[in-house]
Amino acid sequence: MIDYSDVASMYGSTYASAANQTAAKLQNSAKKADYAGASEDELMDACKQFEAYFVEQMFKAMMKTIPSDSSASSYTSNMMDYYKDEMVRSVAEENTAQGGFGLAKMLYEQMKRNYGISEIPEAAE
Repeated sequence: MIDYSDVASMYGSTYASAANQTAAKLQNSAKKADYAGASEDELMDACKQFEAYFVEQMFKAMMKTIPSDSSASSYTSNMMDYYKDEMVRSVAEENTAQGGFGLAKMLYEQMKRNYGISEIPEAAE
């Protein structure tokens, strides 16, 4: 017989690990990145990653305000949480890829000014 509490704890720890890895990846890329020498594409990619992460966290915070079904088992609850988070991550990335809320563009313009990155004419490439 399957002990669902073991399965639930396994998925719970896997889920927590995946969430921590995403946050750590974003922090590490921000810490070691020197955008002074970055191309415009690299800069915009970093801004889009930040916006997707921000939107994901915002959606997750909004979802916490929705009452949960307390009758679900621990295993079912953990699985639902995992798939909800995956869906939220996917929606946030898709939203950002389609233009998002404009946060990435605003960050991009600000970072261009801060790092003195000017547009390179296409003929020079």
